[in-house]
Amino acid sequence: MNQAVRCLILILVLVYPAMLRAQFAEQPRPLDAVDLERYAGTWYELARIPNRFQNDCAGAATATYRLRDDGRIDVINRCLEDDGTLNEIEGVARLDKKGGARLEVSFFSILGWRPIWADYWILHLDEDYQTSVVGEGSRKYGWILSRTPTVADERLVELFDALRAQGYDPDAFALVQGTGLGAPDVGDGG
Repeated sequence: MNQAVRCLILILVLVYPAMLRAQFAEQPRPLDAVDLERYAGTWYELARIPNRFQNDCAGAATATYRLRDDGRIDVINRCLEDDGTLNEIEGVARLDKKGGARLEVSFFSILGWRPIWADYWILHLDEDYQTSVVGEGSRKYGWILSRTPTVADERLVELFDALRAQGYDPDAFALVQGTGLGAPDVGDGG
């Protein structure tokens, strides 16, 4: 092997692990723990990164979490479509084996078998469990949630700061608080 090839291999061997570490170090950091009993209940969407599975939602959605006896969590996501039709999907969440406030959620089942699970990481949560920032490793998806359909502007700024601290671009988020199922005259859809 000539000297240039050896040098290139040596550089790759030394640099590649550092590149991998940097890639994983840049992922958002889920909280160390979450009390699922306190997290359960209904959350209103305040902002989200637009995504294909919420394209039909005309405004804010709600997410309701109910603990099950088997340790999993029933998930019901609801939103209103443009024509006022209630769009609802049910799924299941479970704690990720990696620990911390990492959950996985599935909305697809074949006779009870769930082959597809997506990351649901709780990145920020106030101590009263009233507001939450949720995302996942690639930052392709993200949500700001609240127990109420709207929050004060100052609180919203703090939540966007929490997103920024996790490496998210706040400009990628669509503000939906107070619309859709979060509108004062609509409620949480039942």
